[in-house]
Amino acid sequence: MTKPEWTKNYQPGVPAEIDLPDEPLSAMFARAARKGGKRVALEFFGATTTYRELADQVDRAAAGLAALGVGPGDRVAIVLPNCPQHVVAFYAVLRLGAVVVEHNPLYTATELATMFADHGARVAIAWDVAVPKLPTVEHVVAVNLLEAFPTVKRLALHLPVPKLAATRKRLHAKAPGTTPWKQLMAHKPIRNWAEPTASDLAVVQYTSGTIGAFKGAMLTHRNLYANALQGAAWMKDAKDGKETIYAVLPMFHAFGMTLYLTFGMLKRARIVLFPTFDVDMVLDAAKKRPPTVYCAVPPIYEKTARRAIERKVSLKSARFCISGAMKLTDPVVELWESVSGGLLVEGYGLTETAPVALGNPFWPTRRTGTIGVPFPSTLMRVVDPDDPTREVAQGEEGELLLKGPQVFSGYWNAPEETAKALLPDGWLRTGDVVVVDADGFTTIVDRLKEIIVTGGFNVSPSEVEHVLVEHPDISDVAVVGLQTESGEQVAAAVVLREGAHLDVAAVRAWAKERLAAYKVPRSFVEVEELPKSMLGKVLRKQVRESITSAS
Repeated sequence: MTKPEWTKNYQPGVPAEIDLPDEPLSAMFARAARKGGKRVALEFFGATTTYRELADQVDRAAAGLAALGVGPGDRVAIVLPNCPQHVVAFYAVLRLGAVVVEHNPLYTATELATMFADHGARVAIAWDVAVPKLPTVEHVVAVNLLEAFPTVKRLALHLPVPKLAATRKRLHAKAPGTTPWKQLMAHKPIRNWAEPTASDLAVVQYTSGTIGAFKGAMLTHRNLYANALQGAAWMKDAKDGKETIYAVLPMFHAFGMTLYLTFGMLKRARIVLFPTFDVDMVLDAAKKRPPTVYCAVPPIYEKTARRAIERKVSLKSARFCISGAMKLTDPVVELWESVSGGLLVEGYGLTETAPVALGNPFWPTRRTGTIGVPFPSTLMRVVDPDDPTREVAQGEEGELLLKGPQVFSGYWNAPEETAKALLPDGWLRTGDVVVVDADGFTTIVDRLKEIIVTGGFNVSPSEVEHVLVEHPDISDVAVVGLQTESGEQVAAAVVLREGAHLDVAAVRAWAKERLAAYKVPRSFVEVEELPKSMLGKVLRKQVRESITSAS
């Protein structure tokens, strides 16, 4: 069992343990709102919401949801980009003791239908643009993003200018047969509700996870609250009520959810919301309200730094910068740290760990290329993948196991998959093969799982294959991840039906109708047959090598 030896001064002042929360996130939020008062909680294209106003909006939204029949244990689907309504919806659902189920609004109707069929939510709060893709549910609350814009900008978007009209169309669409968000917010603030407990389920977060299929990771209030406290301990110099956090990662993703919706609220930070990452939009905001916390993935760091240099925009305010989802390289670190005001460190986590479990210290001891050391109150083991009861010696490769207050309680409606991921004694099998050096720093060297990580999102090869094999010209297909300088890219080797020819553009367009854009393969290679084992299993390593040699 590996635990940081804090006498090594990985990061002075960071405790080995945290006090575990014994209250729900709704209680944490109420306290943050009370202490935050007139301080700005949210900023969206210049429009601001104070903590006091945010609390009132949460109370009104909770009352509106209660009027729709939402109560303890009910799942409520949220299908929104980053916006003020997303924050309000998240805490309104939790306040009722109900369960948040986050969804990417860019998912296709097929993807959303699969998830909705699994979690069974009767109420959805959705971006009006995404409403046509939703399956039938009892109540849909439609959110018009333009209503959160400052009045001047909202009015400007209605000017008879083609470019503005196109922008307005991307941000808003009519959603007949739904309940407008305004109507939900017209209720009087709720005063009495069933307070959830720390052990109650708070969120079902869908992930390709450690098993390669869409499953809903069940995260309790304690899991999420504990991870926010662990993050606060790690970023020990971040000051309550003083930090400005840029929300450039999506809040429907576990990384963004914890950074902004839990850690951000815990620290009573000003959270500047971006519905999508646009580097010039970010830098325009930085000129007016510089960020102090800027957490992202390597491609975003690189793009932001290069553009900041071109535009001569200072990012020296950014002191706390954590990278995740893919390997962080020395050139990206050097570039970012040349324009920012602090260290850029890499962390590691899974949706199943709410999500952060390891991290590099904000201290000269950090080690680029590694995923660092365990967070406070987090234990790890490195074991023989074929016998997880046997730990391997330090310096040997093995599967990473994790245990801590942030580790999930299992997958929704999936006991068999839960048993594969969680050992009887509570240890989580990550599926990642790692090696730990003599100083205790951990490096990922391989994956037992075959998940592709692209742009910070997990892609299940089997899911993409199941879609592509339905194409009339494709008889067999194997999907793999190809490593590039900017991370992994989805690629496919296809066996065509007799007489068919490969029209890559047509196949990609067909796939985009059925898969989120980031899941659609960037490259296709035609092969006569796929390499398979004697048992018929596709040999992905050989597929990857053949695609690489053909490109």
